[in-house]
Amino acid sequence: MPLVMGRLLAVDLGLKAGLAVYADNGRLQSYASRNFGTRTRLKTAIAHVLAEVPDLRFIVVEGDRTMGAWWGRAALRVGAQTLHVSAEVWRPVLLLPREQHSGVEAKRHALRLSRQVISWSNAPEPTSLRDDAAEAILIGLWGVLAVGWLQKLPRELGRR
Repeated sequence: MPLVMGRLLAVDLGLKAGLAVYADNGRLQSYASRNFGTRTRLKTAIAHVLAEVPDLRFIVVEGDRTMGAWWGRAALRVGAQTLHVSAEVWRPVLLLPREQHSGVEAKRHALRLSRQVISWSNAPEPTSLRDDAAEAILIGLWGVLAVGWLQKLPRELGRR
């Protein structure tokens, strides 16, 4: 197995957050949904979440700006760089225009594409996949493109 020199954590922000971890080869390593319950518990949990990701170099966040700032401050403490992205930026890179006509439709296509990313990455198959985890997977895929860990979308994941 190749040595991993860095990891990227993608977070679909919220009290119910999606998390996805990518290796520097651009492949998804793990993903999850976490329900933090309250803002106080979320703020406390961020440092613990980051400690679970060795060699963390980048955090990509999408959603609530206040929560994004909490993750960004914690990222600085562990020496990681934070990228803030909006759905209006990452969706056009990964989804076709017809797949984005509504939020419901975009989420449906995000679920489909995130399952393809899981398969392409040889990551563990989900028993169930929540919207927030699926979106975190795609936010992370956008992130590995943005930081240059992948030069382009792999053929298996390319836009149809």
